[in-house]
Amino acid sequence: MSSTTSARKFKFERIDKNDAMLLVVDHQVGLFQIVRDYEPDQFKNNILAHAAIGKVFSLPAVLTTSAETGPNGPLPKEIIDMYPDSPLIQRHGEVNAWDNQEFRDAVIATGKKQVIMAGITTDVCTTFLALSLIEAGYIVFANAEASGAASQRIADDANNRMRAAGVNIVSMFSIACDLMRDWRNTPGSKELMPFFDQYFAGYGFLARGHAAAVDRGEIQPGESE
Repeated sequence: MSSTTSARKFKFERIDKNDAMLLVVDHQVGLFQIVRDYEPDQFKNNILAHAAIGKVFSLPAVLTTSAETGPNGPLPKEIIDMYPDSPLIQRHGEVNAWDNQEFRDAVIATGKKQVIMAGITTDVCTTFLALSLIEAGYIVFANAEASGAASQRIADDANNRMRAAGVNIVSMFSIACDLMRDWRNTPGSKELMPFFDQYFAGYGFLARGHAAAVDRGEIQPGESE
C-alpha cells in the first residue's frame, strides 16, 4: 500500500521551454583550471554546450561571474558572444550569486519559474545557488555535465546534497530532449541535429552514418537483419 501511495504522489517535473530560463554561473577561465572531474577538452565542450542550449531554444539567459578582475578571470569569449544582449552580472564579493541583488532582479525579470543552470564549482557555485532557488520557489535543473569540481567525490557529495533538496540533477542530452520533447517540434530535428553534431559527437556521427547509408549505402552480405 505504501508503495502505491508513493507512486501516486510522484510528479514528473518536465522542462517547459516556455517557462524556462538558462543560467551560466561562474564558468570563468581561471576557475576552469581547478576542475578535476572532467578532462579539460571535455569540460570546455560541456560548458559551451550548456550555453548553446539556450540559443537553440531561445531561452532567456542570465550570465554571472565572481571577482572576474582577479584570478577567477572572465567568462569564455564564446559564451559572451552567444549572449551579447543578455544580463552579465559581475559580482565583486558574493559567493552565492543569489546574494547579489542585481542577479536576483535579473532572474526575476525573466518571468520564468524553471531554471536550467550550471556553474563552477559544483559544490559551491552550483549548489549554493540551486538551494537558494529551491527555497525561493523555483524548479531547478542542474546540468551535471557543465558543473565541475575539484574531485569526483566532491561532485558526488554536492549532487547528493542538491537531490535531497529537490534539485533535478540532469545531463545535457536530457535537458535538450526534454525541451524538445518531439523530433517533429520546432525546435526539433532540424535544429537539434546540428547541435548534437557539434556538442554530442556520438549522436552526431550516428546521424551522419544514417544519412550516409540512406544517401549512398548498400547492404553488405550477411549485414541484413
